[in-house]
Amino acid sequence: MRFSIITLFPEALEPYLRSSMMWKATEKGIVDFELINLRDFGLGPHKSVDDTPYGGGDGMLLRCEPVFSAIESVKTENSKVLLPTPVGQVWNQQLARTFASEDKHYIILCPHYEGYDERILTLVDHKISLGNFILTGGELPALVVVDSIVRLLPGVLGGETSAEIESFSNGNNLEYPQYTKPADFRGLKVPDVLLSGHHENIAKWRASHSGTATEN
Repeated sequence: MRFSIITLFPEALEPYLRSSMMWKATEKGIVDFELINLRDFGLGPHKSVDDTPYGGGDGMLLRCEPVFSAIESVKTENSKVLLPTPVGQVWNQQLARTFASEDKHYIILCPHYEGYDERILTLVDHKISLGNFILTGGELPALVVVDSIVRLLPGVLGGETSAEIESFSNGNNLEYPQYTKPADFRGLKVPDVLLSGHHENIAKWRASHSGTATEN
C-alpha cells in the first residue's frame, strides 16, 4: 500500500512515520510513505500557495493551482484522494478496515490556513473528519488515518489476532480489561480467574467484561 501525503510541513510528519509500527511496516515493504511539500508547487518567486477569499473575510485559502499540480504529480488510476475537513464523514474503525482491505494508493491533502478553495473538492474522493473540533492543519488527521489503516495490514502487528479482539473491531464493542505481571501490585490484584488457567472460564469472564461504546 502506498501513501502520498501533501503538506506544507513534512518535517512534522517524518518522525512519526519513521517510528514504531509505521517504521516496521515500511521496513517489511508492506507500505510506502511519500511526503510531498506543497510549497514546491507554489506560485511566483515566493512559492505562494494561498490567497484571500473572494467576497472578503478573515484568513487565507489554499489556492487551486498548487494543490491541483501537487495531486496530479502523483495521481494514478489506482489513487484515491482524501481530505481531512470538518464537513467530512466521521472516521471510525469500520472505515479504517474498509480502506485497509483495498489495494490502493491513498493521497492525503493536509489543508491549512482558513481552509481551501472549494474547487479543490473536484479532485477529492473521500472527505474525512475526526470529530466536531478544529485543528490548525491536516497533519494530525492524516497521521490518525494512516496509522489506523496501516496497523490493520497483514504482518504489521505482532499477534495474528491483535486487531480482531480490540475495541471497535466489531461495531461499537469495547475490549475487556487486561493485566500483566505482577499479579499483586500495591494491593491491586489481578482477577483470580485470569490466573486459573481455565480457558473456558477466562473466555466467559472476558465476554462479561466487554462493553459497548456509547455514541454521542
